[in-house]
Amino acid sequence: MLRVEGLYTEYPNERGEIVKAAQDITFSVPEGRLFTLLGPSGCGKTTTLRSIAGLERPRVGEIAVKDRVVYSSAKGVFVAPNRRGFGMVFQSYAIWPHMSVYQNAAFPLQVGERRLSRQEARDKVMRVLAATQLDHLAEREATKLSGGQQQRLALARALVMEPQLLLLDEPLSNLDAKLREKMRFELKRLQRELRITTVYVTHDQSEALALSHEIAVMKDGRILQVGSPRDIYERPRNEFVADFVGSTNFLDGSVLGPDGDEGRYRVRTEIGDVSVLGTEPLRADDKVLLSVRPEDVALAEAKPAGANVWEGRVDQKVFLGECVDFQVKLGERVLLSRRHPSLRTPIGHAIFVQLDPEKCIALRAA
Repeated sequence: MLRVEGLYTEYPNERGEIVKAAQDITFSVPEGRLFTLLGPSGCGKTTTLRSIAGLERPRVGEIAVKDRVVYSSAKGVFVAPNRRGFGMVFQSYAIWPHMSVYQNAAFPLQVGERRLSRQEARDKVMRVLAATQLDHLAEREATKLSGGQQQRLALARALVMEPQLLLLDEPLSNLDAKLREKMRFELKRLQRELRITTVYVTHDQSEALALSHEIAVMKDGRILQVGSPRDIYERPRNEFVADFVGSTNFLDGSVLGPDGDEGRYRVRTEIGDVSVLGTEPLRADDKVLLSVRPEDVALAEAKPAGANVWEGRVDQKVFLGECVDFQVKLGERVLLSRRHPSLRTPIGHAIFVQLDPEKCIALRAA
């Protein structure tokens, strides 16, 4: 439904230097799906979103929604932002303080090109207010809404024009942690129910994993990996993606050779020889970096059966309520393990560590 191909967006900074904000950005979003651009500040995700919206003019590339090209450097096409018909919600909700909830949501219909009767406009506004669970607050002053309600009002205002595409730029970043978590569920429900094609920008990994059908991880203006939330988390293709999306343990290693099943390898590391899963074909003596998530570092007080088992010692532990973070020392190396609070092994005591070969991901060393 949305197609972005070979997008390059560059601009001069205050010193006149050229900032390569987006470099060869290519992705597509099927109709009714939520696609997230994830990355640290300055990686080019907001520039890419603004290019789709028409607020930035790329140097090269093409952007199309369905069969309608809204930007093409090759064809000389640039459709103005107000003629693209996209809905957009920014970090700042830009709620009109002198208007009621209803008037805020109705505003795009009053300034749009298409003229509706009063009843048609009311039906549209009340439909989006009901979808965002604000219909009972229609006559309330917008300034008397909570942060979460203002966020939903900004969404309602973007949705009232029934846009082909919804663009969201860090819409939850101004909310406190608990409300942000609640609003993730609200956003997910709304997007699924309305089946509106959405491009979402965030630097929050948890937000991206919770909301998205698909994620593009960005760094230095480029997309490093595109995949489902589970693929991005469980099968990162490089060190940056593994490190940025969640926490992980890294181990340097050297490939000894294949280890049974296709895609499995034996790797020599500082804690011993490890059976691992390769993200790409590897050869003997290749230098690799192993990524193992803390929840995949199993701990047991009795020695378990199977591969990748070592005896270590509990170095530190932190109780977090729903889990306990253990730091376990294997020789001079410390691994982080996240376990259920029922495991109570004291600091200084021996404990066995087991790494599931399917969860030990071998990345080619940079």
